[in-house]
Amino acid sequence: QVQLVESGGGLVQAGGSLNLSCVASGSTTSIRAYSWYRRASGNQRELVATIGNGGVTAYADSAKGRFTISRDSASNTIHLQMTNVKLEDAAVYYCNAEDGGIITPRGNKQYWGYGTQVTVSS
Repeated sequence: QVQLVESGGGLVQAGGSLNLSCVASGSTTSIRAYSWYRRASGNQRELVATIGNGGVTAYADSAKGRFTISRDSASNTIHLQMTNVKLEDAAVYYCNAEDGGIITPRGNKQYWGYGTQVTVSS
């Protein structure tokens, strides 16, 4: 079992910056990727950014150039640095971990945090 705990959400003005953190604990040795997702009111979760164990990153078009995902392997903390925040970035942000060692009929097993709220003001 893997536990993910997000923090760092809050109120940010449009154009400002915010840093989110996700502390991963438990049986994380077989995790092959960590990601940040978000869910705005009335919408499904959407992928924002992902980082693999090799350090390769990928971003949604909406986040590219503004957000940066990184991982501190020593503390097993995944960060999302958000800059030039826009009104449409307001959402609950969730940390996700994909377990490369556990395969289910739906694909690799995934773990989720409970989310941290990001509110954007104009």
